[in-house]
Amino acid sequence: MGVEMQIAYEGQLRCRATHGPSGAVLVTDAPLDNGGKAASFSPTDLVATATGACIMTIMGLVAQRHNLDLTGTTIRVVKEMVAEPVRRIGALAITITLPKGLALGADDRARLERTAQACPVKHSLHPEVKVAVTFVYPA
Repeated sequence: MGVEMQIAYEGQLRCRATHGPSGAVLVTDAPLDNGGKAASFSPTDLVATATGACIMTIMGLVAQRHNLDLTGTTIRVVKEMVAEPVRRIGALAITITLPKGLALGADDRARLERTAQACPVKHSLHPEVKVAVTFVYPA
């Protein structure tokens, strides 16, 4: 069974989206360079955010199975747009920073890196979208 979202156009390039199962609401706005006010996430910002959140979520699932605590891990996603041949996301630069004090062996590091590459959202992107994932481990 699918998950339903309802999206209502509020005018002035803003939409209000409601998540069917939870009732959670988010608002989108077009970016400044596309006529919006950039008052909230743009739809392409949400794609970038979804990619980072997906990576973190599946890393969290794998970490739980292996008794690793990733609390405090941060993910930074930088989205770059391109205009040719059509306006679209051209690249996502994703930096995953693991928290200080987290001791990971080579096997755990390899497992987390493989997991990040297996993100379903990442695999749903067009193949021309360049996605670079970098891990920063605690010193």
